[in-house]
Parts: sequence; structure tokens; C-alpha cells
Amino acid sequence: MILQVERLAKVYPGGVRANEDISLHVDRGEVFGLLGPNGAGKTTLVSQVLGLAKPTSGTIHIDGVDVVQRPAVARRACSYQPQSSVPIRGLTPLQAIELVGRIRRLDRQEARRRTIELLETLELTEWSSKVVTELSGGVTRLVAFCMSAVAPGRIVILDEPTNDVDPLRRKLLWREVRALADAGSAVVLVTHNVLEAERCVDRLAIVDHGTVVAEGTPAALKSAFGGALRLEVVLDPTAAAPAAPAFLASPTRAGRRLIGDVGAADLMVAVAWAKELQRRGTIEEFSIGPATLEDVYVRRVGPEPEREDTGASVAG
Repeated sequence: MILQVERLAKVYPGGVRANEDISLHVDRGEVFGLLGPNGAGKTTLVSQVLGLAKPTSGTIHIDGVDVVQRPAVARRACSYQPQSSVPIRGLTPLQAIELVGRIRRLDRQEARRRTIELLETLELTEWSSKVVTELSGGVTRLVAFCMSAVAPGRIVILDEPTNDVDPLRRKLLWREVRALADAGSAVVLVTHNVLEAERCVDRLAIVDHGTVVAEGTPAALKSAFGGALRLEVVLDPTAAAPAAPAFLASPTRAGRRLIGDVGAADLMVAVAWAKELQRRGTIEEFSIGPATLEDVYVRRVGPEPEREDTGASVAG
């Protein structure tokens, strides 16, 4: 394996615990998802892997090297796309991406070839010669991804790479993420977009309040639902919310949505109940299907509002 994290903890002055007892590993050729709400400790964990923050306790090894003791090794081994905008002033996408390739020791010809390849793959060629500060947020985000992917390290860390990116180019970006893993990098995808993560990751860890609350493949995590179906109803904003019926197991409210599990024996009853609510105008729509990774996420983390980071922490 390329990345091994064992019993990692980070406590800031004042006793703020950003991470506590985190253990995980990422293998070569794998897309590993790090999921969790804002303030869960994801960005603090990434900062420690990158050698930018020192853990209070625990170990981080990259290719067997202790990078807590040798943080420069981590910075050489990792490519990183931060969640915040990359300050690129006075450069075009072509110049910015190629410059990073040269910094990461590609020769001039290879840096140019790889830059053009990425711009074409993500359909950014029409903006390649425009100054980055004049581009939209979505295009700028894709340029930042290209800068992390032009000469990928042993580990590629992508923090919310699809923010502001339009749906068509998101599909192109996910293809390129998969290509990075297929070429041998270990890709760490940091996100709270569970639906996108389910399509892309090989394995994932759900982090909440600084700890790993679930880890495994999407299929293994969803199997915890025991084959139950998922019923979701979308409430009409002007109607009073109905009481959860007895056949609905583990009911959860998330905004205007009521979600719960339905056993196969109760399927017809559940459909009839939902249709009657729709006829009355209590709900706008409903759906029944297999459990999703979002169901696992909500069950583990809860549908609480996104939390603000503390001033002492860089958790995200």
C-alpha cells in the first residue's frame, strides 16, 4: 500500500480535537473517498498527510517512510488540489498547468504534451490562452485540477474537485480521476457529495467529529441495510408532515424529505400509503429502491446542518 495512517490524532490549543484515533490505508491504483460534513476533520487529516500539520499522536507512512518525521517526503510524493481557489494571476491555463509540470520535473516537451492532453480531455481548449482571473469559477476549478494532475504524484489528493463545475465536464473530470488511479496513483477524494462519490470511489471512509464512523466499499456499507428497500417521500411545503408509519424502519427527516427502510413484505402497503399521501397533496413525489450510499451517510452522520469550522481548526 502507498498510504498508511495509524491511530492519528490532532488536538489544537484549548483542547479542540480535529482528529481522534483515525486509521486507514490507500493502495496503488485506488480511488479512496473521504466523506463527511463540513467541520468533520477531513481537511485537518489531509494537512497532516501533506506534512503541513504535525499530528498530536499517531503515524503516517507513505511507501513505508514515516512522513511525520520526514514531511518533505510527503510533499514530494503528493499532488494536491485544495478546496480553496488557487491564486493564479497573470497566467493562462496553458501557462499555469505547464509551469506546474516543469516544477514537478517533467521536461519541457512532456509538460507541454501533458498540458494540452488535459485541456483537450476536459474540453478547456477554448480558454487555454485566456488569463485565468477572467475565467468562470467552474473553469478555474478545472484548471486547478489539471495543475494537480499534469505530473501526478504517488498520491493525488483532490478536495471537492467538482465545486462549481458544470454537469457535462464533471463526467469528463471523473473519467480523468479514474485514469489517474489506473495509471498507478493512489487518489484520495475529499468530498461531502455522496452521490458523486458513490459513482467514483473504490473504497471510502465516512468521518464525523474527527473520527472514522464507517469504512469499506460502497457495496459493503450498503449491505448493512440487510436487503431492505429505501422509501423516500418529498413533502409538499404547504402541508403538515405525516407521522411515520409503523412499517417504516429507521425513519429520518432531512428537510422536506422523509426517508426510511421498508421490508419486502411491506412493499405493497408502502406504495399504497405513499400514493394516498400524494392524492391528498401531502407529498409531491415518492420513490422506492435499493439503499444508496447517501442512506448510509445519513444513518451514520445524521441530517444535521453543515457545521462551521472552529477558529482553532482547519478541519473541513
